Amino acid sequence: MRTSSTEKARRTTVSGRLRALLPAVGVALLLVAVWEWYVRASGIRPQVLPPPSRVLAQGWDHRADLAGHAATTLQVTLAGFAVSLVVSWILAVAVDFSPTLRRAFVPLFVVSQTLPIIAIAPLMIIWFGFGLLPKILVIALATFFPMTIGLIEGFAAADRDASALLRSMGAGRRQEFRYVRLPSALPRFFTSLRIGITYAVVGAVFAEYVGATSGLGIYMATQKNSFRTDLVLAAVAVTAAVSLLLYVLTYAAERAVAPWALSPETRS
Repeated sequence: MRTSSTEKARRTTVSGRLRALLPAVGVALLLVAVWEWYVRASGIRPQVLPPPSRVLAQGWDHRADLAGHAATTLQVTLAGFAVSLVVSWILAVAVDFSPTLRRAFVPLFVVSQTLPIIAIAPLMIIWFGFGLLPKILVIALATFFPMTIGLIEGFAAADRDASALLRSMGAGRRQEFRYVRLPSALPRFFTSLRIGITYAVVGAVFAEYVGATSGLGIYMATQKNSFRTDLVLAAVAVTAAVSLLLYVLTYAAERAVAPWALSPETRS
């Protein structure tokens, strides 16, 4: 009986999520339909704006190339984001333990986000060549800020009463960090993680666009130079799909690491 009720509740939750997606899916389908109608009614050349049907057909015909370049971009994205993740945690924990470091580093974190990636990426290629390193640096520069600030603010938002209670019981700064400040920071961290992972894909594509031998960025640049707008848009669609997949996976990671931080609807 318990299994049956659990299964029924799970099905209800899944159907509820699907219903919640219907408005977004409906709007997307409407935009695609208007796009298709406009291209066919206006007679615009496919080199300028191909219809969605052509983008889908050509993307399917070139699916092997797209998949290979997407795999390269995904590899670069994960490598760069892993570096950014480690750096973010190290900096955020150091800043939380030292007010002096907070005053010294937080303004620099903000300034780092004023540097235009469009200007930094070519310099990375010039300084470090066309290998993996410049792409990792571009991704790390584009993504570490939201995660670092999310962690810093999460640590600072810890319950002061809980911290005071632990200190009154003889707990040290490390115990307070472990049992109060760290759990308090996780919800904000995962929110910033979702922002960062989407920036990571964009950063990887842009770094490849500036200079690479494979990846969705260089694939778009090559097809653009060949006036294959349909394949450029197909690569854009694949990029969006990769970003969406990684975004969804952050919820799986949050469920595994901090299930108590999820909303009731997401936790079900």
